[in-house]
Amino acid sequence: MSQPSPTDLVAEAFEAQRDRLRAVAYRMLGSHADAEDAVQEAWLRLSRQDTAAIHNLAGWLTTVVGRISLDVLRSRQTHPEASYDDRLPELVVTVDDGPAPEDDAALADAVGLALLVVLESLRPGERLAFVLHDLFAVPFDEIGHILGKSADAAKMLASRARRKVQAAEHPTAAGREQREVVEAFLSAARRGDFEGLLRVLDPGVKLTVDTPAGVVVVLGATEVAAGARRRLSAGAPTRGRAVLVNGLPGIVSWHEDGTPLSLMAFTIAGGRITDIATVIDPARLASMNLPAPE
Repeated sequence: MSQPSPTDLVAEAFEAQRDRLRAVAYRMLGSHADAEDAVQEAWLRLSRQDTAAIHNLAGWLTTVVGRISLDVLRSRQTHPEASYDDRLPELVVTVDDGPAPEDDAALADAVGLALLVVLESLRPGERLAFVLHDLFAVPFDEIGHILGKSADAAKMLASRARRKVQAAEHPTAAGREQREVVEAFLSAARRGDFEGLLRVLDPGVKLTVDTPAGVVVVLGATEVAAGARRRLSAGAPTRGRAVLVNGLPGIVSWHEDGTPLSLMAFTIAGGRITDIATVIDPARLASMNLPAPE
């Protein structure tokens, strides 16, 4: 019987790592399509390497996928007007009028979905440090090598990201302070109060909008405030209801005829909004299990 070729052995070793690499890339990028692309690019880079010089294949591949994902995240920041496929995770909507779901499985699902939404609010370096260290136990010296920073700097980025994630870790009814921030944002937008909007928006706030034409990302308080003032001051919907969206404070709005108009979810840290996920695509809204108008 012939022995497997070195190429076959490398391919077999890579396939053994594929699921883990896909999980790393998905939590970094929040997109199944982008995660698959990152893993495929890692394979192409591996196929061009002298694998005999790679002493830790799993570590090498994790580093490569991390660098590819970091490049994608930085590119998104540079081109915030671009649309991305599959950028918002599944959204679970519940009425915000009580404690966490009674079903432990529902609670666990909501926590996992909430994490994907919160990760979208992190800056690229924060997201990479948190995902690789806290979710996949990659040492900080290796993370620092990917980022071009020291291990201590990587540790600080992960710590900063962890604080933001912990703010939305438990899908209980949104706290009063978080709701006050959301209400202040909506009120300022409806009044056309630009300065009021800037007071409640983090300077690096990220708005992700699921539209019929695709998902659009807008970055920065000035751009997000301008868009919110333009849309909401033009005429507030007749009906709206406070909800939890993957455990985050949100609001669902309806047209006068009772069809859904929009769904918004807010990530809040330090008393400011760091991320807004919005769905205005009628087809997606119609497919969601939304509560009835009050």
